Parts: sequence; C-alpha cells; structure tokens
Amino acid sequence: MKLRAYQSGDLPAILNLFRDTVHTVCARDYTRAQLDAWAPAELDAAAWDASLLAHQTLVAEENGSIIGFADLAEDGYLDRLYVHRDWQGRGVASALCDALPGARLTHASLTARPFFEKRGWHVVKEQQVERRGVRLTNFVMER
Repeated sequence: MKLRAYQSGDLPAILNLFRDTVHTVCARDYTRAQLDAWAPAELDAAAWDASLLAHQTLVAEENGSIIGFADLAEDGYLDRLYVHRDWQGRGVASALCDALPGARLTHASLTARPFFEKRGWHVVKEQQVERRGVRLTNFVMER
C-alpha cells in the first residue's frame, strides 16, 4: 500500500469509493433512506474537489487502485476517512490516520466510532445531523 497526496484526477474514483463504502459498510448501522441522504447518486464534484484540494488529503493505493482516502482541515478536523469495502480491517484507515497526526476532532458515524475509540479518541457528544432532510446519528469525537 502506498500513500500519496490527492490529485484532482483522483476524484471520480474517490466519489465512487465514498458512495460504495457508505452503502455497503455502513448499511448495518443506517437505514436505506439515511444512506441515500448521506451518499446520494449525484454529488457536487466541483465542491468535493475544492474541499479535498483545500485540505491535506491523502489517498491510499494498491496496485494503482485507490483503496482509501482521508482529509484533514487546517484546524485539525478530520473531515473524511473512507476505506474500500474490500479493504476493511486491513490497516488502511490506521495508515491514513497515522499519516495525519494533526487530527484532533472528527464527526464519526455509528460504523466508525469503534475504530476511533480503539485509537484513543473519545466521544464528546452524540448528535443528530440532517442530510437532505433525513436525520442521521453521529458522534463528535476528539483525541
């Protein structure tokens, strides 16, 4: 596995990985309506690209395929951390997090919460967020 900086040309693969991961890995914790609201078929590609370029964004690759990504804002907010469904539990998320040591705060899904807790993060509060008119539970966590 190789980690490298995000490039705009990665965006189609990143968006596909995001949608697929949410709809498969997170399906045990969220309803279909919640998954559709969180990761709809149509995403604002320009907004995603701008955000990923503005943050410190790392991409994990294996044999030229993107298997995960994470991005960190200047203020220490870990905005996104997603790993391809076939690469879950194989150290990809840990490698991405280890390469972003400045991460201090995140909003973790029900699915991701145990991963962060194993890494020493703690829940500040549980919250309900609204995405496209649908409410989802997540957790404000800090390190």
